[in-house]
Amino acid sequence: MRDYFPIKLVKTADLDPRKNYVLGFHPHGILVAGAFTNFCTEATGFSKLFPGLRSNLLMLPLWFRAPFFRDYIMSAGLVPSDKESASYLLQRKGGGNAVVIAVGGAPEALDAHPGDYTVHLANKKGFIKLAIEHGADLVPIYSFGENEVFDQVENPRGTWLRYIQERLQSIMGISLPLFHARGVFQYSFGLMPYRKPINTVVGRPIPVEKNKKPTVEDLDVFHQRYMDELTLLFEEHKGNYGVPEDAHLLFQ
Repeated sequence: MRDYFPIKLVKTADLDPRKNYVLGFHPHGILVAGAFTNFCTEATGFSKLFPGLRSNLLMLPLWFRAPFFRDYIMSAGLVPSDKESASYLLQRKGGGNAVVIAVGGAPEALDAHPGDYTVHLANKKGFIKLAIEHGADLVPIYSFGENEVFDQVENPRGTWLRYIQERLQSIMGISLPLFHARGVFQYSFGLMPYRKPINTVVGRPIPVEKNKKPTVEDLDVFHQRYMDELTLLFEEHKGNYGVPEDAHLLFQ
């Protein structure tokens, strides 16, 4: 899977293995290929780049109700994306725990179009609260190329298709993007993703002091700081991965 696209994990700063971390992954994309390959396998050398850290990717609890598939994803270190599961990981003694959250979640997949840099983050503060309550440093991640591996049927906000997709997402908890790419033996149409490089860049940690009862102001301060760091990460590295100079993150 790493070599198919290919996928690469890029380190920009050291992460102290004595601390715990909440890693925010952006964007969700259709497949979340960068998150799975980098943080659920050793294919890109996570433990060598960040020695002493154990990574666990959060996934919708719905998928853990499916027999056999549940065992497969648990064997890769995936855990349900509820507060109890994330808190359990961050309460482990000794540090070195990295919880990876695709912050935009299922709704962000509906904006996963090639050349689109929309990030669902403007009203996402649950992961900020989680980090503050456990004193886990926040780390922004941007995965360049995540939105390039599939084409999606155009679904601008306000269209009937987008309305139906968002309505179904609110009912079922999962989004249903209408995507396509290439076939196994031909390149014109199919459900196989395109072979486009995915470069997952891990940013600098944002120090967080433990506070069991953070105020609204505390959440706002760290949320803005996180958005600023993610923007800076994107702007610093976009030129290395074919993103146009006039392209910028759009927060929803």
